[in-house]
Amino acid sequence: MEYVHLGRTGLKVSRLCLGTMNFGPQTSEADAFRIMDSALERGVNFFDTANVYGWKKGEGWTEQIVGRWLDQGGGRREKVVLATKVYGTMGDWPNQSRLSAMHIVRACEDSLRRMKTEAVDLYQMHHIDRASSWDEIWQAMETLVRQGKVIYTGSSNFAGWHIAQASEAARHRHFLGLVSEQSLYNLLDRTIELEVIPACRAYGLGLIPWSPLKGGVLGGVLKKQADGRRSSDMAQKAIAKHGPALEKYEALCDQIGVPPGNVALAWLLTNPAVTAPIVGPRTMEQLDSAVAALDAKLDDATLKELDAIFPGPGGAAPEAYAW
Repeated sequence: MEYVHLGRTGLKVSRLCLGTMNFGPQTSEADAFRIMDSALERGVNFFDTANVYGWKKGEGWTEQIVGRWLDQGGGRREKVVLATKVYGTMGDWPNQSRLSAMHIVRACEDSLRRMKTEAVDLYQMHHIDRASSWDEIWQAMETLVRQGKVIYTGSSNFAGWHIAQASEAARHRHFLGLVSEQSLYNLLDRTIELEVIPACRAYGLGLIPWSPLKGGVLGGVLKKQADGRRSSDMAQKAIAKHGPALEKYEALCDQIGVPPGNVALAWLLTNPAVTAPIVGPRTMEQLDSAVAALDAKLDDATLKELDAIFPGPGGAAPEAYAW
């Protein structure tokens, strides 16, 4: 396993991040334990979750599963860089969501309790909250860092200018601020190349792409459909919209002899801004496939062909659309 620094920090994380969103609703606790054990054995030390995962309001179902796995001991907690998120609705009362200082602090304490740990290594804001000032947010995060409950802070689903605002506000307070951004990024969804990636590089944030296979669409969905396997509604919509491009993509993958899912992950890993794509396996077989992507090497001709099949926005703004 290769390890890289998370953004401008000295923290080292694996080139793949284990996403746990399926643990509970789609993957049983026993299978989740086996997947986490296997990931750690293979050197994956970066685990990502969120307090809303499990989708039972207020329960933090997935965090509880992760917590019971960590509580088995055997060096699990010491080896894992543990990331979770705050923002989503955790109850029916007004202050049980978003990024007020009150909710940030209380949500962190609840996550720590569920995950049976003393500190979150990377505490991420799951979305921007336009109603909370950066002074309020950073005061809450500084309190948690000072108390030893949070080590690093990150963002998710931020625009480039949100990253700039947050980073400048933290700098003014002499606080480390954001060290990572978790964004939707894959061959089909490349909008963040305009402003988010340039902001990450300018402020030293590690980029953690979520949905690197577009919900399985980039994992050979046409071949799977031809084999009689049912596609999700999202996959069917993507096929209707991007069918010709997906045909060219899967043909290219056949030509170079690399499975489509591995090509999609390998493409992300060629970007120097990317720290670790999040892979969210439901099964051990999906984890096996994701780890195998680390051995896939794409030459310049293949990268050029991928850009031709899935053209991005044209690079960074404003050059992408103006002289």
